Amino acid sequence: MAITIGRGDVLGTPGEDPALAGFRRRVRGLLEERLPLRRSDEPVSVMGAGEGPEALVAGRRFLALLEEEGLGTPAWPVEHGGAGLTAPELSVLSEELADFEVPDLYPFSVALGMVGYVVLTHGTAEQQARWLPGIRTGAEIWCQMFSEPDAGSDLAGLSTRAERDGDEWRVTGQKLWTSRAHYSRWGLLLARTDPTVRKHRGITAFAVDMEAPGIVLRPLRQINGDEHFNEVFLDGTRIPDRDRIGGVGDGWRVAITTLMHERAGIGGRSAGVSPSHVLGLLARWGAGGDPIVRQRAAAILTELDLTKRNAMRARSAQQQGATPGPEGSGAKLLLAATVKRLAGLAMEVQGPHGMLDDGEWQTVFLTAPSISIRGGTDEIQRNIIGERVLGLPGEPRVDKDLPFDETRRAGRDRGAS
Repeated sequence: MAITIGRGDVLGTPGEDPALAGFRRRVRGLLEERLPLRRSDEPVSVMGAGEGPEALVAGRRFLALLEEEGLGTPAWPVEHGGAGLTAPELSVLSEELADFEVPDLYPFSVALGMVGYVVLTHGTAEQQARWLPGIRTGAEIWCQMFSEPDAGSDLAGLSTRAERDGDEWRVTGQKLWTSRAHYSRWGLLLARTDPTVRKHRGITAFAVDMEAPGIVLRPLRQINGDEHFNEVFLDGTRIPDRDRIGGVGDGWRVAITTLMHERAGIGGRSAGVSPSHVLGLLARWGAGGDPIVRQRAAAILTELDLTKRNAMRARSAQQQGATPGPEGSGAKLLLAATVKRLAGLAMEVQGPHGMLDDGEWQTVFLTAPSISIRGGTDEIQRNIIGERVLGLPGEPRVDKDLPFDETRRAGRDRGAS
């Protein structure tokens, strides 16, 4: 159903476009009907830290409340169950949602923030009809199966193999750092289908049924106590060719679409931290009277606001048909640095309590360094900005033009010294 709440003639706040003000008031009214207001003492949670099964229930309930108007996937086209909002409207929706209790949607982030756009961009009509409804409602969780033990920053060096066998592909290999694989229904998989061509060109993307025979999962425990990362082993797992996404050998293009949306998504959200969390921290520990602490907190609040504005600019470009670009790398770098600064400030204002307690801010402190790794390391983001924004020379890539089976990585796979 198309959204009908954004084109009225109700005047809004001074200086705001009347149509946008009408959209804001109508969205506000809809949210007030369906969601409780945010509590001032709402706990802080950074990017799914401490997530449990209850997050799935709450997230699906939230998406169901907004599904009729398409506001669960507001940037998606109307014909696929979204709202088709413009960038200014998406910003308004984000601002209004900040006043209400919104559950942690991190378990759904791969599907909603990445796979959905991949299927919209590269999927067939049949794949869109089959997968998008489950993504939109949260009924089907997806995981991202890209990284490997020897292919993280150099993702194109992946060695998981997929061999054609009639109307199926037989996949063997290992994936690492696969979030939520243990309760995902589908995985977005990159596998090498042709080792005789350059490494970027011999990769194909698939959707893999996580309940298929030959898949074995091993959880990885993190320093913050979570266990949502996994190692995934595939031993002759069969994937129907109809679950291939994009053309054979076109997986790198699918990967770039995924990663650009991932970085834009990470950099464009507050990581679960709101201004009320920052101000509440200072008030609780009586630190607001220290001018240096206030200055540091003000800088953090400014940077959180910048992430929101960066997201609005990126959405505007996407609305005009542009693929997310290097601006996502800049936004991700800013967010990672901001959350680490906030976590450090939280530990300092709590004094000894910050090191001895195991509360929410301690979890934030232990989680914050991981944001510099998720979705591509800080070093990779700086390379992207240096090469694609500043025009600096690229990093040396001695194997870039070699067929994959002639690279050192392939030699190690064959057991070479």
